[in-house]
Amino acid sequence: MPKYSLIIPVYNRPEEIEELLESLTHQIYKDFEVIVVEDGSSRPSENIVRSYYDKLSIKYLTKKNSGPGLSRNYGAVHAQGLFLIFLDSDCVIPKGYLRAVDEFLTETPVDCFGGPDMADPEFNVMQKAVSYAMTSFFTTGGIRGGKKRIGKFLPRSFNMGYSSKVFEATSGFSSIRYGEDIDMTLRIIKKGFKTALIPEAYVYHKRRTDLRKFFNQVYQSGKARLVLFQLHPESLKPVHFLPTAFTLGAAFLLILSLFYPVALAPLLFYLMLVLIDASIRNSSFFTGLFSVAASVTQLTGYGTGFISGCIQLISKKKKPD
Repeated sequence: MPKYSLIIPVYNRPEEIEELLESLTHQIYKDFEVIVVEDGSSRPSENIVRSYYDKLSIKYLTKKNSGPGLSRNYGAVHAQGLFLIFLDSDCVIPKGYLRAVDEFLTETPVDCFGGPDMADPEFNVMQKAVSYAMTSFFTTGGIRGGKKRIGKFLPRSFNMGYSSKVFEATSGFSSIRYGEDIDMTLRIIKKGFKTALIPEAYVYHKRRTDLRKFFNQVYQSGKARLVLFQLHPESLKPVHFLPTAFTLGAAFLLILSLFYPVALAPLLFYLMLVLIDASIRNSSFFTGLFSVAASVTQLTGYGTGFISGCIQLISKKKKPD
């Protein structure tokens, strides 16, 4: 019986799953199994997964499409590990990842944990820019998987683990399509389990490389924040209003600049800070320019999604599920 079960839902991303599985073959710590759950894909990953049968202890499961949360639960039911670790298919796992997890849990026993995400030096410019937009102090406050956080640490499903006891107590993820990982973590905390950040257990998260798809992703996250508010009112924090404030503020300044061009100064100053910070962090001015575009996409996407969620909440057009 392995100590860790790595559960990976996949939907129409055979190319990504191959890179992820290859990275798992290089793990220093070896006491783990891999469970790939095909979530009703029209482009299945079966052949790729089968090619790793002699390299990993791996299972390939198929099911009808139901979204990532229920797919993770399906994998958990078939898992044998004492701990379940959930990874997104667009992640690449450094070779010391599981060793860092095991060393931390040996010294600090907890039932729920997670780690940060970052960009691999080999990622392309857009991947690095999107990674910056999702992790920078100037966009998310640096709280997504970093040491600076509000309240208790809330692991995200791209890099999240919990004990089999947690699964038994909570029945796993809910059926909501977006924000299901935060909902899961909040329910874990309410059950009395402790959560912890493992800074050394980071993953390389490739995310989406198209700004249109990235906008839709964060737009749905903004809407999901209001769903989470309905389910967990205490989870809504002042920081969650910042992208909306940016979106409305930027729109106001753009309109005002038609009459008073100097009104654009605050917005340009902010974008200059992002450019400088991203260029320094990535050692590339070119990446810094792309990071400005990705940051604006992240803030306006989340902000407009949040506004849309507020309208739906007020009009009672949709239930949380």
